[in-house]
Amino acid sequence: MRRLLGGIGAPVLAILAAIGRVTIFAGQTLRHVARPPFYGREFMTALAQIGWLSLPVVGLTALFTGGALALQIYAGGSRFDAAAVVPQIVAIGMVRELGPVLVGLMIAARVTSSIAAEIATMKVTEQIDALVTLSTHPMKYLTVPRVLAGLITVPFLVGVGDIIGIFGGYQVAVRSLGFNSATYLQNTVDFLEPLDIVSSLVKGAAFGGIATLMGCYSGMSSGRGAQGVGQATKSSVEAAAVLILAANFILTGVFFSV
Repeated sequence: MRRLLGGIGAPVLAILAAIGRVTIFAGQTLRHVARPPFYGREFMTALAQIGWLSLPVVGLTALFTGGALALQIYAGGSRFDAAAVVPQIVAIGMVRELGPVLVGLMIAARVTSSIAAEIATMKVTEQIDALVTLSTHPMKYLTVPRVLAGLITVPFLVGVGDIIGIFGGYQVAVRSLGFNSATYLQNTVDFLEPLDIVSSLVKGAAFGGIATLMGCYSGMSSGRGAQGVGQATKSSVEAAAVLILAANFILTGVFFSV
């Protein structure tokens, strides 16, 4: 019995310890945000890498998802004579859920892994130690600009993804399913509410913060050597993806609980 309880308790304690370390790291990041100096060049570079360079993958993902969603809703709705709800369901599905979640997961796959690998490599090659010897705080130089860039740019990416996803559904519905163009657009505009858009952008900010924070945390806490870099990259993406899905569930309950 003692061995059984020990086998159950050890993973639980490890998970709680990991949550504690991430929480402390997040608190330290917030504390350093308001303290000078602020590295504007690193911040602008992070904006470009997280925002601008992520547009192609976000746009393509949203476009095909919106088109596939329209096809699925039409096929399912046809069984119950409810095919006319395609524009409404595509709009609410993309804006409330699919848009933010897909963008968040794409950012986790592309940005989180990149940040973790970059910072872990700097740690392995002792570049972080060099920053300390130059009186530069590693967290202010590496973590704060990336987390701020994630908080700012990912909501814009989510907004772009929502629009492109709705456009993908519109193209499929009008060109392949026989919907009237003006009616489809009018139904989309009439069905969406301000709360839907606000929730989408708030989710984007939360997911951007999670993705960049986990990339920085995994990179800073990586082990030595190539194996340590690889493990940090893998664990960062896994943790970011799980936390993004958990945060999506929580935020959905906050915004749309009955």
